[in-house]
Amino acid sequence: MKICLISAKSDNDAIGRDNQMPWHLSPDMRHFKALTTGQVCLMGRKTYESLGKPLPNRENVVITRQPDYPLPEGVQRQTSLEQALKTYATAEKIMVIGGAQLYEQCLPLADLIYLTQVHTTVSDADTFFPTIDPRRWVEVAREDFPEEPKSGLAYSFITLAKSTSFS
Repeated sequence: MKICLISAKSDNDAIGRDNQMPWHLSPDMRHFKALTTGQVCLMGRKTYESLGKPLPNRENVVITRQPDYPLPEGVQRQTSLEQALKTYATAEKIMVIGGAQLYEQCLPLADLIYLTQVHTTVSDADTFFPTIDPRRWVEVAREDFPEEPKSGLAYSFITLAKSTSFS
């Protein structure tokens, strides 16, 4: 099983504001869909609430400490990261899609990070991606894109793999 984090973050590591993404970037949504379709998508309760519904064609898994938290049919509840990883141990990949607390917990366990680096600064953000130690991660792929017409934002798709040389 590979544990993969997937997120869009600004240049100042912002990933959210008021439980929503601080931008709407259609190419990022398509990229996210392409990477996560058919996969186990692990998310925290607040991330699930921000989505408002299950992601189609994916195994939706919500981690919440609330045993009676209402989830629709087809969305799986797990009470801890440990329980989720044990339950889905035979999955090829687990895509961790947020939020900040889950990213923080999963970063030491992750094999890959798929980032959309949105080239902007979000001054009023309230949620941030954890700091990525450049000694532990190596960039293995990158695609840079100029300003997207609808949002006015430039962005990059970046893939990071855990460094094998870090001791």
